[in-house]
Amino acid sequence: MTSSNTSVAAGLSVERIRVPAIPDAADAADFQAFHQLQEAHAFELWGNLDRCATPAEAVQFWQGNEYEERQVFLARLDGAVIGGGTLTLPLSENTTTAGVDVLVDAGFRRRGFGSRILAVVEEMAVERGRVSFDAYCGEPIAPLEAGVELLQAKSGSGGVPLAAASTNFALHHGYSLEQVETNSTLAFPVPDALLRELGEDALESSEGYSVLGWRNDCPDHLVEAFARLKSLMSTEVPIAGLGWEGEEWDAARVRKEEATWRASGVDTAVCVARGDDTGELAAYTVLTHRAEAPAVIYQEDTLVAPGHRGHRLGMLVKVDNLRRAKELWPDATSVMTWNAVENQHMLAINIALGFKPSGFEGEWQKRLG
Repeated sequence: MTSSNTSVAAGLSVERIRVPAIPDAADAADFQAFHQLQEAHAFELWGNLDRCATPAEAVQFWQGNEYEERQVFLARLDGAVIGGGTLTLPLSENTTTAGVDVLVDAGFRRRGFGSRILAVVEEMAVERGRVSFDAYCGEPIAPLEAGVELLQAKSGSGGVPLAAASTNFALHHGYSLEQVETNSTLAFPVPDALLRELGEDALESSEGYSVLGWRNDCPDHLVEAFARLKSLMSTEVPIAGLGWEGEEWDAARVRKEEATWRASGVDTAVCVARGDDTGELAAYTVLTHRAEAPAVIYQEDTLVAPGHRGHRLGMLVKVDNLRRAKELWPDATSVMTWNAVENQHMLAINIALGFKPSGFEGEWQKRLG
């Protein structure tokens, strides 16, 4: 299925494509071409697919859900695929914002094709009443470590290479750099002696809390409390000037995420800290793993709720989950995570665990009017 919104200039067309039910469906050729663009770009930047979704994940994600509509576009030049774009439209919160992304095959860059793709995607967003566009661009850490000139984020923490092609493209199209995240990688498994030392230190500060965890599905008696913690994740982490509204999570939304991960071939390990006296969930952390990409574990959310901070609960739950991950996913060789540069507390925990910077991500925003 394609949309009626088509941009054609000198043989270029940009069309919305259908997202198939499964990666190898009979009608999946267009989506496969889109995913191949993503994989080629990942190899170009990183030399591996460690940061690229698996085909099963990509299909599940881009189908969207009741909380976010997601659209995929392919750009063709005289019938040959040369690029793509995506549009995400939040439906429950942040309903005046849109997420946009543009990718052009390496052999076709600097010819204006990216600008044409972006124009189509932005036009679709405007038609849906969106007045703020968000975009992300991740790249290896080497230029930052080499001391190149940086464009500083408006948050005042971190920057991206001023001369980078992605920086020039974003600035040319009216986007401002709001925030920078550090992409960090941890060699896995973490030495037992280090986990023991960090875990014992955290235990000394966390008297009155107990640690418990689960794999894939939150126990029914905890799901509402877990949903409340996940709601805090969108309001209690640094978002610089991005101006996002907090997400409202309930049991149904938790179950939807779990079902999507399961259908995507994603295995999860969750660890929480619970107050012994109140039974209140005070902190949580999530690790995810894909059998299709067994070498890499992703460190997803980690949060300590206000009122429970200062007890080393972030370290406590991370250490426990890394111990469990060693048993669950023995083939893994690394853990990867992202943190806002200004989130110095969480970065300090990661550094203590052995994470080292491997990349950065610029978070860009364009506001209309």
